[in-house]
Amino acid sequence: MQSIEGKVAWVTGAGTGIGRGGAVALAGAGAKTVLSGRRVPELEATRKLIADAGGEAVVEPVDISDSDMVNAVTAKIKERFGRLDILVNSAGLNVPKRRWRDVEASDWHIVVDVDLNGAFYCSHAALRIMREQRDGLIINISSMAGKYVGTVSGAAYTAAKHGVNAMSESINLENCHLGIRACAICPGEVETEILDKRPIPPTAEDRARMIKESDMGDTILFVARMPNYVCINELLITPTWNRTYIGGSADRAIPRDD
Repeated sequence: MQSIEGKVAWVTGAGTGIGRGGAVALAGAGAKTVLSGRRVPELEATRKLIADAGGEAVVEPVDISDSDMVNAVTAKIKERFGRLDILVNSAGLNVPKRRWRDVEASDWHIVVDVDLNGAFYCSHAALRIMREQRDGLIINISSMAGKYVGTVSGAAYTAAKHGVNAMSESINLENCHLGIRACAICPGEVETEILDKRPIPPTAEDRARMIKESDMGDTILFVARMPNYVCINELLITPTWNRTYIGGSADRAIPRDD
């Protein structure tokens, strides 16, 4: 496996959850890490975690659903570091009212604008740099819902994450000859704050059995450390206690209208 010492990594959603786990892991392996997201206090907390461990990180706030803001941050990264080696698209959200009978058009747009369009804006901006340098890795944090239609994630999130998987592979299709790789990591349930947005949040017992953000950080680092000639197109990672397989929980029951 290769060293990422001195490489430049840009992580969105770096203030919490999977993004924070990925940023800490990449910085811990020596990457110069750019932390982006909407909430500055959370980003600063991640930066402090990294600095206290001897790593290097800078904060660049951004709303990834705003393409102009994304382009501005990308320009700052290029100006400051001269390159961009790794992009981790981890920013994402969901809404409580997510089933077809409940979801509003406005909520649909919120989810798709961040989870799919935001990932596109960041990838599109990063690719301009990566194509020029003829090297780069894009890690898209998708979901098990990006591979399988289930009963928990809802219509908008499931559609957006299926789109992320397709987008990710289209990056490989068009850019592999330039040394550019994209990987869609598709986790099952991860113990992060997004669980609180579910119509029926999981119990503490169930959360204890889920993947942790540090596990996702290790996974992101694993993909980042693969040699440049290796592309992990897609990676599915789930808890051993996989509630999708086990079933029986109340949040997996679809209410049927008369």
